[in-house]
Amino acid sequence: MTLKILAIDDSRTIREMLRLCLVRAGFDVYTAEDGVDGLESLDEVDPDVVITDINMPRLDGFGVISAIRAAESRASLPILVLTTESAAELKERARRSGATGWIVKPFDDVKLVAAIRRIAAM
Repeated sequence: MTLKILAIDDSRTIREMLRLCLVRAGFDVYTAEDGVDGLESLDEVDPDVVITDINMPRLDGFGVISAIRAAESRASLPILVLTTESAAELKERARRSGATGWIVKPFDDVKLVAAIRRIAAM
């Protein structure tokens, strides 16, 4: 089964880098340009894993995580935070909100793919 990934990031460059990396790894990749766009595409995409940035216009990553976790049907959907932020308090806030994992940009392709495979198997 091919995993479906929804990548939410306001940077077009990051979205494209993620798309290229993840398609090469054999995933189906869908992208969204901010949190609102990402939540609007959730039902249509029905992803196996969500990757979200934290700092975005309209709705940040914490809002995305909280909205996904608010739906009982998505309580166990793996959510990976991909951000330039590395502060421990932000990681803890993301964890409390329901994030499954945290990766700091710039990302390493091999480590990102390994993290996705690991959390998708949980």
